[in-house]
Amino acid sequence: MRNWMSLQADFGNFQYRRNVYVFALKMSFLAVILSGAIMALTIPPLGFFGLLPVNLLHAIGFGAVFSWLVGGTVSGVLSLATGFTMRELTLSRAEFEKLSRTDTLSGLLNRRAFTEALDRIEGDASLVIFDVDRFKAINDRFGHACGDAVITAVSAVLTSAFDEFSVVARLGGEEFGVIVSGEPLEARLERIEAVRARLAGGPILAEGHNIAITISGGVADLVAGRNKQQVYALADRALYLAKALGRNRVVHEREGLHHAWHGLSENSPDAESRGQGSDNVMQAYGI
Repeated sequence: MRNWMSLQADFGNFQYRRNVYVFALKMSFLAVILSGAIMALTIPPLGFFGLLPVNLLHAIGFGAVFSWLVGGTVSGVLSLATGFTMRELTLSRAEFEKLSRTDTLSGLLNRRAFTEALDRIEGDASLVIFDVDRFKAINDRFGHACGDAVITAVSAVLTSAFDEFSVVARLGGEEFGVIVSGEPLEARLERIEAVRARLAGGPILAEGHNIAITISGGVADLVAGRNKQQVYALADRALYLAKALGRNRVVHEREGLHHAWHGLSENSPDAESRGQGSDNVMQAYGI
């Protein structure tokens, strides 16, 4: 009986009221069956020794009626109370699980949930790490409330830009992670680049200020059999390269060190920091 009840509790989805009533009905039916079995074992011996106040048939009839009326009713009421308690626990647990996996400011998944999703990915996909450029300067100039508004706005753009096959998360601070699936690589890269262009295309209204922002991104490929931690490190390295090349750009892992040197020598707008940038990129690529 204990195992049977455990199965009902495990398999019953107490999130829905209908399942609570089904659970109570099953418990009531079980209580009636057990009551009938007990009476079938006890009434005949009592009748044999003449201890029944009525004849055997009447005793069996009364026992059956009372097992339904008393045993079924009491069991049903108790099962309903238990079921609704289980429902509250189920909803509370689901809410707690959601909160533990959600970033409170952006409403996106947090780093823990993103890491779990990354571990479950099978097949071809792209891992993107986005970072809002010069975010500290935004906080210093406009205040942390504006910084929070920027994070919220970027989160909304990322959510709208990627479909249900993708995973979007805030990894912490001004850093976001996206797992883009369901498309060929070139299509994924086009979508990622479109997000960068969209955010760079117009200011964000926050706390009465029009704040122009850009983001940088690093992309690495997720393919079957490839180590997920290595892929994350390659995406992070590509992001580092995008920052060193002047920000407001997306860099794929395959662009490599040659692109880094070419960009730093010809395209970087920060001429004064170009030498230091070259050293940083070389360090990032283990040279």
